[in-house]
Amino acid sequence: MTHIRFFVCLAAVVVFSLLLAAGCGPGAGEAATFAFKFAPGDSTSYKLIMESEDSVAFEGAIAESPRFKGGCNRTEVEMTFSQQIQSVDDNGNAVAKITVRDLKYLFTRDGKPVLDFDSAAGKGRDNPFAKLIGQSYTIEIAHDGRVKRVVDVKQARAAVRGSQLANNAASGLLTPDAIKKFHGALVLPQAGMGRLQPGQSWSSVKVFDYRMLGTASYERIYTVKEIKKQDGRQTAVVQMDAIPSSDQTEDLRTEQEISAFSDMFDTTQTYTGQLELDLSSGKVQKYSEELQSQWLMVDPQAKQKGSEEPDAVIMSVVRSYSLERVD
Repeated sequence: MTHIRFFVCLAAVVVFSLLLAAGCGPGAGEAATFAFKFAPGDSTSYKLIMESEDSVAFEGAIAESPRFKGGCNRTEVEMTFSQQIQSVDDNGNAVAKITVRDLKYLFTRDGKPVLDFDSAAGKGRDNPFAKLIGQSYTIEIAHDGRVKRVVDVKQARAAVRGSQLANNAASGLLTPDAIKKFHGALVLPQAGMGRLQPGQSWSSVKVFDYRMLGTASYERIYTVKEIKKQDGRQTAVVQMDAIPSSDQTEDLRTEQEISAFSDMFDTTQTYTGQLELDLSSGKVQKYSEELQSQWLMVDPQAKQKGSEEPDAVIMSVVRSYSLERVD
């Protein structure tokens, strides 16, 4: 009898261990489905802020040479827009109408404003950026948040057509690439992943263009930190951390050229983000991410030259994105 009781207890321990491993034991987090919920006629307003900065600096004796001049270009876009769902297909993909409500645009070169517009100031009604206020375009959004295609943007483009620098900058906000960056930055899990609980994660790959340095791919890993209930709503808090990815969009020859150039530099980079997702409504409450990359090349013969401050080239890139629900 004692022998039988031992095996019964052992079996119970095994079952309990399996339940813990499956997340069903004491202390396991609540699981939830992470998905956008699109419904025809539904409208939501968001504030979007995107910042882009590229800089190069020289150190050592070469910094005194007129041949080598550093600089910094920075672009800031702040746009408040409404997103109205016009239709949803059987796969959960939606066609959405985006309407620009407010807009700020600032482009600086070495700290000096080149283009500076703020619709809240109520000035410059003939400015191409002012003509974007009230304009709309339509996009198709996949069920996971990716912008599948730009459906129609003709009228908005026609409103800012012109040959001035401001016209070109305003038109740049309406290119397919820009629109996809504005509205498709966050990619949620594929439907087949099922429900997630704290500690579990999903991932997506994002590619950045570093111009003369080529492109770089990163795998963004989203880890669920908390699922909470408040005022009858379920909300998830998610942390994003990214690592370099082997996925590339360029052909092999270009990749090799990029690699040969980048290998001349010591590289440091950080890429992190945060997400607050309203699971009840299937809408983003807050989302932000920031990439910081720096490339440093020091004169390898500096020690032989006996230079106290070796010649060095430093190139830096910052890309930040913020989206917040405002209604």
